[in-house]
Amino acid sequence: MSATVSFEVASAHGERNVTLSYTRQGSGEPLLLLHGIGHHRQVWDPVIPALAAERDVIAVDLPGCGESPALPEGMAHDLPTMNTVLAALFGALEIERPHVAGNSLGGLLALDLARAQLVRSVTALSPAGFWNEAERRYAFTVLMTMRQIAQRMPLPVVERLARPALGRTLLTSTIYARPGRRSPEAVVAETLALARAKGFSETLRSGRTVQFTDDIVGTPVTVAWGNRDRLLIPRQGVRAKSVIPRARLVRLPGCGHVPMNDDPALVARVVLDGSR
Repeated sequence: MSATVSFEVASAHGERNVTLSYTRQGSGEPLLLLHGIGHHRQVWDPVIPALAAERDVIAVDLPGCGESPALPEGMAHDLPTMNTVLAALFGALEIERPHVAGNSLGGLLALDLARAQLVRSVTALSPAGFWNEAERRYAFTVLMTMRQIAQRMPLPVVERLARPALGRTLLTSTIYARPGRRSPEAVVAETLALARAKGFSETLRSGRTVQFTDDIVGTPVTVAWGNRDRLLIPRQGVRAKSVIPRARLVRLPGCGHVPMNDDPALVARVVLDGSR
């Protein structure tokens, strides 16, 4: 069952109240899960049972995504702001330096938290920020196209398409290597999440100049990449390793951009190993 937490965050215009939706289960050291742009926390559902057996697992809807309201007026959807929001979330949930696993944008956010020495460990699954300009343009074009399709497609059409495996493939093959594994209900829910995500366009705009170029010292980092990632191509993992030489680079065979669906057991093992 989901819960909400509200807390104050400092901004250029003074204190602002931020509310985030999350689920929490399991016991052990805290592990925060961060999804990608336009997605929602349920994308982690396939791996949460295995993670919760060993960790206190917190899956959060980022601001403007899923059930979380958008950021208040005057707060930008950019990397520094999200770092501040997540650091404040740690305090609100009374978790000190959690482990963090993130996918895509969530992976970039996790690495940024590690750069600020706010976390115990990071597992970044196909993190954003290691692209060249051509790769960034391609990824952003694909994301904008997916968003436009999700917004223009009537709900009954989405529901009808999501019933057969072929329809789920048409809707989600950009991010999943094995889209038929997603349930029809999950595909409908994440299509709606993409269509309704607030701050999507602003997040993309702020990401145009983002490249992660700093080494991370003192925090264990695992970077994992699906060999069938069609959005952020796997060679970006090699770049990530060159930027963060101490990072452990793991290949995820048979996995796409969002690997938690494609091979839950493998991804759970990678996250648990990375957070020991």
